Amino acid sequence: MVAQEISYSYLVTIGYLLRIVSAKMWYPDGNHVHCIAMGLPLRKSRVAAPPPTCPLTETLALLRGAWAPNVVWYLSAGPRRFGELRHDIPRISARVLSARLHELEARGLVTRTLLDTSPPSAEYALTELGRDLLPAIDAIANVGRKLIQQWEKHPRAHAPARPKARAR
Repeated sequence: MVAQEISYSYLVTIGYLLRIVSAKMWYPDGNHVHCIAMGLPLRKSRVAAPPPTCPLTETLALLRGAWAPNVVWYLSAGPRRFGELRHDIPRISARVLSARLHELEARGLVTRTLLDTSPPSAEYALTELGRDLLPAIDAIANVGRKLIQQWEKHPRAHAPARPKARAR
């Protein structure tokens, strides 16, 4: 008899939890939110609903890829050839720089102009869209400068934790 009571109460509890999980709450504007397992409703977000495509996500997608913001930054002073960009960003490999320039060109941030020289070469320049990103890149660089200043003032506060030496 005890085993039957336990299993019955167990089934009742499971059934109750399943009803909570599958319950729906309706807000006045017609949006519904599923409840979580603890029975607490999710609160409605106070942030304005993003459009179907998020402008922030789309903008950051333009600068995705290693070194892409750096390439845009170095093109801000004017058109540059491949070798000049390679000199400006010494740690970037030729393969990565080539890939970034092609990607930035495909995204509409950079134009490539073939020069009538011997040997043939190309010059890269920012488009209007690329120039529109410069204030954002500058703002990010300013935050980086502040972080570096803080790290220089308090180097131990920002140092990674080191594991303790083991006793021998």
